[in-house]
Amino acid sequence: MRVIFMGTPDYAQAILDRLIQTSDIEVVAVYTQPDKPVGRKKVLTPPVVKTLALKNNISVYQPNRLRDPQVVEELLTIQCDYIVVAAYGQILPKAVLEHAPCINLHASILPAYRGASPIQQSLLNDDKKTGVTAMMMEEGLDTGDIIKIQEIDITKTMIVGELFSALTEVACELTVDVLKNFNNYTHEKQNDALSTHCTKITKANGLVTFEDAYDLYNKYRAYTPWPGIYLESGLKLKKVELVEKCTQNTAGEILAIEEDHIVVACSKGSIKIYSVQPQSKKEMDVLAYINGKRLNIENTLS
Repeated sequence: MRVIFMGTPDYAQAILDRLIQTSDIEVVAVYTQPDKPVGRKKVLTPPVVKTLALKNNISVYQPNRLRDPQVVEELLTIQCDYIVVAAYGQILPKAVLEHAPCINLHASILPAYRGASPIQQSLLNDDKKTGVTAMMMEEGLDTGDIIKIQEIDITKTMIVGELFSALTEVACELTVDVLKNFNNYTHEKQNDALSTHCTKITKANGLVTFEDAYDLYNKYRAYTPWPGIYLESGLKLKKVELVEKCTQNTAGEILAIEEDHIVVACSKGSIKIYSVQPQSKKEMDVLAYINGKRLNIENTLS
């Protein structure tokens, strides 16, 4: 079968790679976001999907706007059986949706967490499970009929990188399964009344306080390594663990200093901190940090 693939980040790259490796699937074109400047030197860098596609001699298209008439006209000349979309980052116009069945791989159990950051949202909410939904695309955002859902468990200590990897593997398997068995699955409409939404993450999302240990720890799980979690002072908390989430304490007070960590109180609960990163400095052991600041038990970490 002939497939047009649309995607941009690592999640999409892994799915594309699996499609390329599947013998009876031919990826005839790849659509991805334009190259972007990266780093302090603003080096123009291609999306990882583009790099993989070119390595496998697949034509790559990088329109600024997929909706532009010329872009749509060109796409409609590419014959295909399916269009597979994974974290592409652009809305597909109606003409493209009608060109071939458009299948999206969304990293949540829809209709929960429609939108840009479903993996992080599942961790922020301390969900016990999540999954990948293969769905038919329509003009709404993640509102199409469900083809198949594959669920996985979320462990209590899992952070976003681990969950991302697990869901990526699920998505790879699910994509091939759905393409090969498309006509055997009954498509099910989503219950819009049960839908929830999540937005694009910004650096501001990483700001935390010592109010609620449970909330702080779940933000750590969701936002490590980016945008990371940090205090109002700019101090980044690089490695933390939840101790407990019930006791009432003085926010920010150092409760204990151990061999490789400190215990810090939150207004509700407490956490362990192993390493931190002051502004404009490298990550360091938290013990070195508090020694430099001359902080001890009962002092306030800030």
